[in-house]
Amino acid sequence: MATRSFRNKNNVRPRKTGAAKRRRCLIQRRRLVSLGMTEEQVDKLDVKELRTKLKEPKRLQRQLAKAAAKAAATEA
Repeated sequence: MATRSFRNKNNVRPRKTGAAKRRRCLIQRRRLVSLGMTEEQVDKLDVKELRTKLKEPKRLQRQLAKAAAKAAATEA
């Protein structure tokens, strides 16, 4: 019986793959677009910024609403 792999969980744990990372990043980008960011803004963000923005979605929505109100005020 293979006791080494049974006792040492690190030898049998699943490894992260590049395809799974890209898929998660794509899903996170879609979530930001659904929260109200434009696709151009989302495309400029790197992965670390994506994750920090998704940690507090309500705060992000407030920031986007404030920016939209400010842009509307400058146009008028």
